[in-house]
Amino acid sequence: MTHRRAIWTMVAAAMLWSIAGVVTRQVEHARGFELNVWRSGFNALALVLLLGWLRGPAALASQLRAADRRIWLSGACWGVMFTGFMVALTLTTVANVLVTLAIAPLATALVARAALGHRLAPRTWAAIALAGAGIGWMYGSQLSTADAGHWLGTAVALTVPLAAAVNWTLLQRARGPAGGDFMPAVLIGAVLSTLLTLPLALPLAGSGRDIAWLALLGVAQLAVPCLMAVRAARVLSAPEVALLGLLEVIFGVAWAWAGAGETPTPAVLGGGLLVLAALAGHELLALSRRPVPIGR
Repeated sequence: MTHRRAIWTMVAAAMLWSIAGVVTRQVEHARGFELNVWRSGFNALALVLLLGWLRGPAALASQLRAADRRIWLSGACWGVMFTGFMVALTLTTVANVLVTLAIAPLATALVARAALGHRLAPRTWAAIALAGAGIGWMYGSQLSTADAGHWLGTAVALTVPLAAAVNWTLLQRARGPAGGDFMPAVLIGAVLSTLLTLPLALPLAGSGRDIAWLALLGVAQLAVPCLMAVRAARVLSAPEVALLGLLEVIFGVAWAWAGAGETPTPAVLGGGLLVLAALAGHELLALSRRPVPIGR
């Protein structure tokens, strides 16, 4: 995969991730941990089918049996990301959750620097600072109207970017042919998320319509884009992955506005434009400094 194709793969993954909020708002009867059980359960089922098709059932089973600590740690990170996001959505608005997730680039840059000892390009720090300013603008406007549910939802949502920072750093450390295959880690995370929250979700109350919506999330919003992100992370740096993942914030707020009636404030719109400017500027600078191949 080329660097440019990896960028577009992450953009597509962010677009698919972003539908979670608006689809969740269509669910009528399932609540709380049950939302996560159905979504993560269908995610696990889809991953078994997709990875079985890509690798072969025997090879997938062998990979899971041979998974080392890095794969299990990545799987645990995916499990935290899956669970924390869905639970946070039940406690506060889509915009609040997505804005909180947007600290991922800063967290990832710091974790990658500490764990890998890599110096970050000035353009990456500048993009993180500009994106952080946009996030602060979006989030600061909501402080005066925050209630207990908002703060609890924010606290739960914070687990997602922290787990993502560790996960993207693990994936970057494993880059290269000898780094290992981290796609089974997404399946491990889905299974862990389902099993750990199932006892808390009983008795299940979701209707057939609810289950259909949550199945859509499990397959199209989790299984497919997560595999896409793992593949792209073998080419992109950890901060690049996290920065491109910020597009989920912009797309997600737009979906919630158009499909669920959650109208964003002017601060959310203005901050979102700053985030987009950070992403566009970072990638344009990166492309301009990459050498152009000579010949065909």
